Amino acid sequence: MGIEMREFLREHNIHEVECVITDMTGIARGKILPKDLFLDGGHMRLPKSVLLNTVNGEQPNNAPYVGTTDPDMICVPDPDTIRVVPWASERVAVVIHDCRNFDGSLVELSPRAVLRRVLGLYEERGWRPVVAPEMEFYLVARNTNPHEPLTPPMGRTGMAETGRQSYSIDAVNDFDPFFLELSAFCKAHDLGVETLIHEAGAGQMEINFAHGDALELADRVFLFKRAVRETALRHGIFATFMAKPMETEPGSAMHVHQSVVDIATGRNIFTEEGGGPSELFFHYIAGLERYVPDALLMFAPHVNSYRRLSRFQSAPTNVRWGYDNRTCGIRVPNSSPEARRVENRVPGVDVNPYLAMAATLSCGLLGMTERLTPSDPTPDSAEQVHDDLPRDLEDAILRLRQCPQLAAMLGELFVQAYCEVKELEFATFSRVISSWEREHLMLLV
Repeated sequence: MGIEMREFLREHNIHEVECVITDMTGIARGKILPKDLFLDGGHMRLPKSVLLNTVNGEQPNNAPYVGTTDPDMICVPDPDTIRVVPWASERVAVVIHDCRNFDGSLVELSPRAVLRRVLGLYEERGWRPVVAPEMEFYLVARNTNPHEPLTPPMGRTGMAETGRQSYSIDAVNDFDPFFLELSAFCKAHDLGVETLIHEAGAGQMEINFAHGDALELADRVFLFKRAVRETALRHGIFATFMAKPMETEPGSAMHVHQSVVDIATGRNIFTEEGGGPSELFFHYIAGLERYVPDALLMFAPHVNSYRRLSRFQSAPTNVRWGYDNRTCGIRVPNSSPEARRVENRVPGVDVNPYLAMAATLSCGLLGMTERLTPSDPTPDSAEQVHDDLPRDLEDAILRLRQCPQLAAMLGELFVQAYCEVKELEFATFSRVISSWEREHLMLLV
């Protein structure tokens, strides 16, 4: 165990340690260990099959991916991720782990390993991606009956929001106790959250992260989701990161701003020395245009995700690009030459952050290495363009399976296993008879 982690645990008087990894869905898996056992017991071991859980806890036939004996993997703590868990009743720390084989190599099925793999491809070329995610989520009233629709919670006024309050300061202040505690938790958790706004939906909020390293930001997003849910529970409400939690309200996205810097010089490779956009900048955009539809399974990973990606719902249904054009799936914000960047507006907030980062960076890298040419920028509304993206989870699975370029980037074994997990998830969902079907079909057809 590294000296820095020992010092951290001693300095913060930690009693227990949450040792966590993420499965393909983005759910935290692992063990909670007493401090002494964490320090003296070596690395945590978990079966590799843990990575292959669907969101409802099932697993496909995992033998082709982990072997017939369901062997262990070694989970190695990353000392850069150790943090205090500020909402815990005792002094608890959390450490994110990397999944490794017994020979020390990364487990290909691990989402964190997939992102490390993609970042390694950039590093081979002397480049380092810089990302800044924006996350939307809903606060909703407590609801323990999944058959009942979600509703906005009551704030300090004693009334629930009934209309949309985009950018309203008063609407945010209505939940001051929640946000004050969340802000304190984010600061203690070292999450680097920059701004908070009220988004368009009733009870919908958005936070922005400071830009930085893609792996570090994926860790922060993963930890932030846990922090928001825990804070909401403490205030008698729920927080949800479903892509489309309420049928009459907009969906929730995780927009990802991205640029690439030259490691040797620190220069943004999207900008020429004279300040204009570089060829690599346009190649990157073209890569997003070409490959985001094939990678959509990692930007819209659940059946509910496709309810968000519908026309006139404040979500893109295309991969057109434009300058400061929010109707496009790919937006180029106004910025200085040094901060020139691309915003991928397609991902929902229900993504596994490691896979969403890996996928969007893979699309851009493919555009640069293949020297693809983008379409002309869209100068006006692209709301009417809705034929670029797969329409449902089944289509998205098929598109990813048929894209060898993304498989080469992300790892063929991972792509095969991920598609298997999602196919099982879709099959389980398809067996469900909905209330709409009972209401409109039971006695009428």
